[in-house]
Amino acid sequence: MRVERLKVSEDARLRALRLRALEESPDAFATTLEQATAWPEHNWKQQARALPTFLAVRDGEDVGMVRCTLDRADSKKAFLISMWVAPKDRRSGVGRRLVEAVLEWAAQAGADRVVLDVIDHNRGAIALYAAMGFKRTGNVGCFPAPREHIREHQRERRLRSRRRGGTTPAT
Repeated sequence: MRVERLKVSEDARLRALRLRALEESPDAFATTLEQATAWPEHNWKQQARALPTFLAVRDGEDVGMVRCTLDRADSKKAFLISMWVAPKDRRSGVGRRLVEAVLEWAAQAGADRVVLDVIDHNRGAIALYAAMGFKRTGNVGCFPAPREHIREHQRERRLRSRRRGGTTPAT
């Protein structure tokens, strides 16, 4: 298995994997399959350009993805978003490798912390994030109507500084 960064020109690949994730795990994301399916091509092109995206590839097949971005109001804060791993590849290290890619990207981008939101009933994701040092922040929320019954909470992982400047993922 390898992790690779999506190229800006691979918007069709992004669309295919994102729709697969939304179909398989509809309650894991605020965006619905119906919404994403209706997006025009330029929306996918913009997302491929604007959001660093990492894909897990096993035997030539995309089996996971994660995206990230810096907070527009606080460039020291990065967000881990849109994390998904195919069911057959869960608990095999794919999720860990994708999170590591985001942590490395965030450190290189100058962030000092990575923040994510996870739905409260996704025990597997919560266990992965906790094992990787993400701690609850106390911030909680829910999806917009009509899915306000889906609750989520925020987690954060601090990145530690190197002695010679910059940041590295905390271990």
